[in-house]
Amino acid sequence: MTRRHQQITEALRHAIADGRYPVGGALPSESELAALYDVSRGTVRHAIGTLLDAGLIGSRQGARHVVMSTAPSQSFSELRSFAQWARAGGHVPGGLVLDSARGAADGEEAALLRLAPGDPVLRVRRLRTLDGDPVLLERTVYAGWVADAVERLPADCESVTTALRDSTGLVFAHGEHHLDAVAAGTVDAKELGVRRGSPLLRVRRTTTSGEGRPVETSDDRYRPGAVVFTVRNSTRANPLARTTAD
Repeated sequence: MTRRHQQITEALRHAIADGRYPVGGALPSESELAALYDVSRGTVRHAIGTLLDAGLIGSRQGARHVVMSTAPSQSFSELRSFAQWARAGGHVPGGLVLDSARGAADGEEAALLRLAPGDPVLRVRRLRTLDGDPVLLERTVYAGWVADAVERLPADCESVTTALRDSTGLVFAHGEHHLDAVAAGTVDAKELGVRRGSPLLRVRRTTTSGEGRPVETSDDRYRPGAVVFTVRNSTRANPLARTTAD
């Protein structure tokens, strides 16, 4: 049975998505929401916390929560797989391998994975969905030492990260991400259901194990409006660095 706070979270999520609570506008107070849904303020706070974690609303001291976005948000404050992030935000993730092939690492792949050029790698192209809609096209290159384990996974594996941890004990512990925008090519447009040339958010990431051994490097392209990434920093800690485009 769905818990009451989850029902309230979904009701508020739909209200934000259909414009009843527009971006920049404030949600009703906790007291008003508690009365509206006939629940305690503690239940409302639980629902509000889920929306905060998803990046849909913001919080200010002494003020009502403000709607920040209609798209779910993924934070860089912790390393989570696409499926783990989606489930935490109340969404249904999906995945399907479009093609997979072994090959030899080129110079860039070898440098990122700390291999010698020509060493074996596994290249996988995977389409990710969120609540049934295509949102992400991944082009992932795995180091050869993990290729067998990746190939044994089903084509519709929901979370490669979780499946590899459960089957081999491999933990994806560290990640480096580079964000930019690119125009959708023919393949991107077809798989993501957008027009060729549409702007896509690209995240180039390299992930390593707890021992610092590179596992994968990937070029991930998100459909416009599908996901918002959040970076929270301060004068004391700044995880975000600016670089010029390659």
